[in-house]
Amino acid sequence: MKPLALWLVLWLSPIQTFDGAVREWALDAHTPALDVTMRTASHIGTPTVVLGALLAIAVLDPVEGVAVARTALVALVPTNIAVESLKRLTQRTRPDGEHNPANSSFPSSHAANAMALAYVFARRWKKGAPVFWLAATLVAVSRVYLGRHYMSDVVVGTAIGICCGGWAVWLMSRRGRRTDRREGAASPEAAEPASR
Repeated sequence: MKPLALWLVLWLSPIQTFDGAVREWALDAHTPALDVTMRTASHIGTPTVVLGALLAIAVLDPVEGVAVARTALVALVPTNIAVESLKRLTQRTRPDGEHNPANSSFPSSHAANAMALAYVFARRWKKGAPVFWLAATLVAVSRVYLGRHYMSDVVVGTAIGICCGGWAVWLMSRRGRRTDRREGAASPEAAEPASR
């Protein structure tokens, strides 16, 4: 057990040093204008705003919007299962001092959800991809700036979100191809040979 503990200390020490340096930078960077911007960005990542946005997408575009909202939900479920499991496992105290085992600092759910959604939206609306990625990055950075997360929390949350977003897009596109093949085989046009 001692070699494992030593290995963990050696491995985590540079990460903690990095987290501390970024935290100091965030504290020094505070300005009234940035405070408002970062609080607004952080608010965008709340469940109410996210679910409201997905509902709006589905309602405003009943054909493609429903599929995008469905894919986003498929991405968000494993994202939040992974994040909440890790939060309960690690129980890391937040940089602002809050220690709540059910809502610990590691990893950042805001970053994970923002990145999962950015991945899904960027795949659907490719021209808007830079905006989606920029918005997700702003949400993630806001969590460090506001003292709610360490940088390593955000980095791991980002990785979880991108992985789950990618998996959801792959799964739903695969599911769509199978549905298209089944519908094609069942249609009368598919059964009739093309006349020349």
